[in-house]
Amino acid sequence: MRIRVVNPNTTEAMTATIARSAAAVAGPGTRLDAVTATMGPASIESHYDEALSVPGLLAAVAAGEQEGVDGYVIACFGDPGLDAARELARGPVVGIAEAALRTATQLGRGFSVVTTLGRTVGRTADLVRHYGLQRFCRGIHACELPVLALGTDPDARKIVTEACRAALAADDSDAIVLGCAGMADLCADIRAEIGAPVIDGVAAATLTVQSLLTMGLRPAGRGEWALPPRKPYTGLLAPFQR
Repeated sequence: MRIRVVNPNTTEAMTATIARSAAAVAGPGTRLDAVTATMGPASIESHYDEALSVPGLLAAVAAGEQEGVDGYVIACFGDPGLDAARELARGPVVGIAEAALRTATQLGRGFSVVTTLGRTVGRTADLVRHYGLQRFCRGIHACELPVLALGTDPDARKIVTEACRAALAADDSDAIVLGCAGMADLCADIRAEIGAPVIDGVAAATLTVQSLLTMGLRPAGRGEWALPPRKPYTGLLAPFQR
């Protein structure tokens, strides 16, 4: 099977981090390719960023459909463009937020999310409600590190680890969900430091797509998830016309 992991931002270094996390859990029969959006923001940490990341994501999915990709991971914790990508793809498309949050519900009665900037807490809360997981989520905490600082700040590992430790204690949670794809390479170290399950959404989503494909499960591709109706697109979006 072939799974495409799409980084919806344009930072190649983050794509490399994402690729390592996905490869670490992929089975021997799984071919992975991690791709970086060819257009969009360098990082996604606002509603504006998220909206403008979607065209690049959809272009990567559309290209994958031409290349025979079987399933997709959206490697941004906002799950941007998830519904639109599911309309385009013949195979399963899984966002890392949904995968991580659902995984956490299987590890105890409650989880906490540790994300980057405080301004993203509301978006995370929206996703928790959207996926119907309010009764499991005990808290959402920001470590106040910009996304790109995760790869450049020498204290990033310590800052995120201490935020996870504090969230675990404050919420009396059973697990921590890392609220950014750029945190993927911190997961194992934080787990060892705080002595509790820590979930990286990239790994969780990769395994979810792989499991669905192994079971021979694909979307029905009808109704809401049928291909979008054909119509003219103009201006900068003209290339997206089907």
